[in-house]
Amino acid sequence: MDIKLVQQLAKERKLIPFIGAGFSSPLKLPNWNELMGILAEDLGWDAEVFIQSGNGDFLQLAEYYVRVKSIGELRHSITKKFHFNENDILNSLSHKYLVELAPRTIYTTNYDEGIETAFKIFGKGKIKYKVVRNITDFKETTDDFNTFIYKFHGDFVNDESIVLTESSYFERMAFEDPLDIRLRSDILNNTLLFLGYSLRDINMRFIFYKLAKIQKEIKGRTSYTSAIMVTFSISDVQRTILENWGIEIIELDPINKTESLANFLKSINI
Repeated sequence: MDIKLVQQLAKERKLIPFIGAGFSSPLKLPNWNELMGILAEDLGWDAEVFIQSGNGDFLQLAEYYVRVKSIGELRHSITKKFHFNENDILNSLSHKYLVELAPRTIYTTNYDEGIETAFKIFGKGKIKYKVVRNITDFKETTDDFNTFIYKFHGDFVNDESIVLTESSYFERMAFEDPLDIRLRSDILNNTLLFLGYSLRDINMRFIFYKLAKIQKEIKGRTSYTSAIMVTFSISDVQRTILENWGIEIIELDPINKTESLANFLKSINI
């Protein structure tokens, strides 16, 4: 894909970053296996036994934890492992260039507070941002903010916002939440830029499917780019599927992913 188009979308503030766990890799936060290990320990299970396929996938394991304990205890157990210090953010060029990009809107499925902390540090009070987790936050939004950060899967500030169990995931995929309505509206006039996601992520594939359906509903916009997927490697099979859905692809250097992503974000800041 032509980088000049991405630069132009960014300049017009029509580029909406949609950020996944890979973006937070400089912060050295727990991955899915490590998260489930934390829950296993809290339940008194052996981690390897708990995570084995016969017990279900990650969503089902989290669902089991909540049924045995509670969503509050789940949040408490996980939050302890999601700590990072300001130096981690200061050393993350990806976070720095994201703030400098100053997009009007950001979506993220991450639970951590890395993005908002980056705006606090690198924005230096000049870029006003607002975190939106639920309908209450929507009611408090105004035009006084430069950037809105939509926590698509919630975060640890609000237990009810967390999308981690199978039930909460199904509710999110119904696309009937205020966040979903907001996203659908944003899709109509902007381009989503997916950063930090694996093509194996079912969340992303479902959203890509939804994007393709919405794009087909839009008449007379043949040049419209609904989404761009930034990846480090892609197979011919995946490329064909994404292109069929109208998803543009940008491949970065897979050798040094963190540096490669930072350089890409820097390149579209013009």
